Amino acid sequence: MKAPIYLIGYMAAGKTTAGRILAEMLGWHFVDLDEAFTEIHGYKPAEYIRQYGIDAFRKKEKYVLEDIADMSPYEQVIYATGGGYPCWEDNMECLKELGSSIYIKWSANDLVKRLMLTDLSDRPILQGHTEEELLAFIKPQLEAREPFYQQADYILEAPGFIEDADLKIAEQICQLMKSKTR
Repeated sequence: MKAPIYLIGYMAAGKTTAGRILAEMLGWHFVDLDEAFTEIHGYKPAEYIRQYGIDAFRKKEKYVLEDIADMSPYEQVIYATGGGYPCWEDNMECLKELGSSIYIKWSANDLVKRLMLTDLSDRPILQGHTEEELLAFIKPQLEAREPFYQQADYILEAPGFIEDADLKIAEQICQLMKSKTR
């Protein structure tokens, strides 16, 4: 695999952290689409969503990825997409045209545990919720997104809520890439 790789999955799946590790392991470039959104639009995604709403954000987010893909002179790039990116309009089809997509699949319970370790103020829809409330929110949303995520070129089962999970994910993707180049 030399074409761009798009990491997809729910919030806290490790797309950014594992993506950075993977890019470093491979000597590839790394692009976090949330960071690119901030650079291009001057708002963090959470701020933009608070001010303009989720639909306006999704439209802008789509163009950020397409613009970066058009401008990027690199084939060897790991992209971390937003958790809802694949579920908007024809975004999964776009990802398939641009490169390979890898779904980092977690259970809802493990995602909640991982999210509880983060700053939820960066995730407006999750702010102020207890662990039980997060699970009640995430479980049905994850189920609704699953048909989109399942369209990925590759599905990687996350190692579970363990120490160094993101490193393990990066190593698994690296192994997958090596097996596809043989």
